Amino acid sequence: MAAAQNQTRNQTQNQVQNQARQKDWKRWHDAYDDPSSPLSIRLALVQAHLSIALAIAPTGPIRLVSLCAGQGRDVLGVLPGHPRRADVSAVLVEYDPRNVAMAAEHATAQNLSSVEVREADAGLVSNYADVLPADVLMLCGIFGNISDEDIHRTVTASASMCAPGGTVLWTRHRRAPDLTDDVRSWFEAAGFAEVAFYAPPSATLIGMGVQRLAGGQSATPSAELATERLFSFMPARA
Repeated sequence: MAAAQNQTRNQTQNQVQNQARQKDWKRWHDAYDDPSSPLSIRLALVQAHLSIALAIAPTGPIRLVSLCAGQGRDVLGVLPGHPRRADVSAVLVEYDPRNVAMAAEHATAQNLSSVEVREADAGLVSNYADVLPADVLMLCGIFGNISDEDIHRTVTASASMCAPGGTVLWTRHRRAPDLTDDVRSWFEAAGFAEVAFYAPPSATLIGMGVQRLAGGQSATPSAELATERLFSFMPARA
């Protein structure tokens, strides 16, 4: 019964996802070219905390996974000059082939051979289960585009997608209804400690959080999670 229900839900979400894909996600990135735009302000916050997360990671390899990575500006804007660059292997998961091409071109131009830009649907864990658990998991630009139920599901699943002590970076706008307090409490319930949360007092209404998984938490994705759809982008949300 549960398997049948999951299959029905996945089919419905696939239909919604196909509708959302009609949005021009390449053009959406144009706002990054305006330094005063909410996206640019958010990008600076994400890059700063990604740099910190990499710097304080334990000695040795660092596995980074970025979902709905777009053109990879957050990761590719940090790695080239970072002192832990050689330790990082990154997989950027993005559906739009134009954004994939731009991110891959940028990574190649920066000689980032350990960065893979993977053209795939990030809502399906099976598309990147082979590179989990992550030491750094990036969920930026997702929570403002999916349902509250899908946000909760993704937050809960993050505990199984991160290595013990792993860091999650996430964003969500604070427009009404502001869900950021709920998201923070969901991360806490999933076993994460809050490292930082930013809600700049401006009209941009940006929210950006950093969570760290408790060191003793399990880091093995379940077989069910590996075949589940975590989220689908909603056509009416931005």
